[in-house]
Amino acid sequence: MKSQTQKLAPDYSDTVLLILDLISDFRFSDAAGLFRAALPAAKRIAKLKARARRAGVPAIYVNDNYGRWRSDFGEVMRLCSRSDERAATLLELIGPDKTDYCILKPKHSGFFATALDTVLGYIGAQNLVLTGVSANQCVLFTANDAYVREYRLWIPRDCIASATRRETQFALQYFKTELKADVRPSARIRFSQMHRQARAVHTRARRR
Repeated sequence: MKSQTQKLAPDYSDTVLLILDLISDFRFSDAAGLFRAALPAAKRIAKLKARARRAGVPAIYVNDNYGRWRSDFGEVMRLCSRSDERAATLLELIGPDKTDYCILKPKHSGFFATALDTVLGYIGAQNLVLTGVSANQCVLFTANDAYVREYRLWIPRDCIASATRRETQFALQYFKTELKADVRPSARIRFSQMHRQARAVHTRARRR
């Protein structure tokens, strides 16, 4: 069983970066507005992901499935990149690497009917840094499910986006007041600090 666990999730980290729904075919009514907001957010996510990698923090892409359910993640990327220039732009900017984890989801939440919780357990995650789109839909539903599972949440305010500023502000207020999430900008995320906090929580739990 140990070798199977290592194969499914070779990384071990108390912190994980989640990237939600940035791979899209942009074939929906508010696609133009979402892309305008998502592009600058994606640029900041790319920088955050590079810092996470240097800190040994793995990235997990959790994305809607476009097409048939027998599609794999690579096929979803190929479908989206061919469907729209905006999709190709985001893929080039923030597409997954071979070392990243990739999970397809059927509904809004990254946890619903997916392997996300299992993979996070194998990795040993306690802290989740949530990024992506849409802030008031898939990010919000995923954050809710993470909260009830008692993950500690960081949702950098400049790494999420919705089709309108009002929708993003609504989500941010909810994250702060209801989910007790840390919404500091991505430039102020300190992965080393998260590691220390996670170790402190683990130590206190063992002493009880």
